[in-house]
Amino acid sequence: MGLTGLTLKIRNQNRIAIALLAMLVSSVFTISFAQTEPESLTADKEHSLPLEQLRNFSDIFARIKSDYVEQVSDKELLENAIRGMLSGLDPHSTYLDTDEYKELRIGTTGQFGGLGIQVGMEDGYIKVISPIDDTPAYKAGIKAGDLIIRLDNKPVKDLGLNDAVDLMRGKPGTSIKLSVIREGEDGPVEFKLKRAIIKVKSVKSHLIEPGFGYVRISTFQSKTASHLGNAIKQLVKKNTAPLDGLIVDLRNNPGGVLNAAADVSDLFIEKGKLVYTQGRTDESYFEFTATPDDILNKAPIVVLINGGSASASEIVAGALQDHHRAIIMGEKSFGKGSVQTIQELRSGGAVKFTTARYFTPSGRSIQAEGIVPDIILDNLEMKAKHKNGFAEIKEADLSGHISNPNGENKAKNIKKEDKVKDEMAERLQRDYKIHEALNLLKGMHILSAKSKQTVTVAE
Repeated sequence: MGLTGLTLKIRNQNRIAIALLAMLVSSVFTISFAQTEPESLTADKEHSLPLEQLRNFSDIFARIKSDYVEQVSDKELLENAIRGMLSGLDPHSTYLDTDEYKELRIGTTGQFGGLGIQVGMEDGYIKVISPIDDTPAYKAGIKAGDLIIRLDNKPVKDLGLNDAVDLMRGKPGTSIKLSVIREGEDGPVEFKLKRAIIKVKSVKSHLIEPGFGYVRISTFQSKTASHLGNAIKQLVKKNTAPLDGLIVDLRNNPGGVLNAAADVSDLFIEKGKLVYTQGRTDESYFEFTATPDDILNKAPIVVLINGGSASASEIVAGALQDHHRAIIMGEKSFGKGSVQTIQELRSGGAVKFTTARYFTPSGRSIQAEGIVPDIILDNLEMKAKHKNGFAEIKEADLSGHISNPNGENKAKNIKKEDKVKDEMAERLQRDYKIHEALNLLKGMHILSAKSKQTVTVAE
């Protein structure tokens, strides 16, 4: 038998596969036809199954089975077909096999293995949405917006998101090299990262100065709102008085659970819509509304966002902005305004696909637009001024200075040097945007206090 005869030969198992697919196409089409009135089929062909395309699928399946250079199992072919069907919809729809679905569920609990990078697809490359705080990626200097082009010298162009993620995962302690393209750099930048068990603490807090607190939300998990509430209560306890203002840092927060975002917004908003979702079906509409009470008792809030703030973090920023409950400061956010539903399959896997868009209380969709800050700040860095060893001379230092008639009561002056000298404090002191947010909070507090004094005098 010659080469032509070999390439045209179809084995019995392939004939069975073709027959089964043909039966599937025929039966599905018959069911669809039987359940649809002839008039509607004639009026709207979009509601009928594309029989020709299904026949093409059956034909391609058979050709791969018979002619592909290596033998491929039916399961692998069909799973690849499902992956392609979902990935062709949008960057966030995907098929999850049993292992991938298990890892996804572990990730929502706050502990999983890997590098600590939230990623997506862009032009065939892997785009970093944001690094997760205190992970190998964060410590190595990976930034939101980086495009990963190589993993251990293997090009990732058109590799597929799931395959790329699989390459980045591995045994804790093992190393991997990432080559990234970064805006402002002349060529690729390389990083060598060591894999680790990623334990995500979604909320961190710090009392920056007496009266002014700082909370960092790195991701939205099922218990983030309760953790945030406890963190604020601890700040109030440490301050020994209600807070005069709060900075909520959502920078490089890739999002997470929708309900968590609504619950976090509810901590500060007393009434009205928080967020709502809307899709093609009635079931896709869902509305979250606020419950009474504001945990800060209307103290001013500044929310920090940037290009790595996505999804759930944009929901919180949008809700607080629409209700005029906070000043949004920083850079334009990522712009992910879609809702993904995860549906478990009988096989143990799952499909994740987009079922709705979410909208801020005023009806804004941030899909591909993002949240625009009320105050835009450039991404600048602060450096400490070097001291020359000489202190500035004040009036009190002059020999023979006259006394203050009110007396000198230095004990009442609150010294900034009394702040706790820990790692977070030092990091916050170097952060330009937090410095600006704190100044804004102080100004808002002063204006609020003066406004109350004016009202008291008028009465």
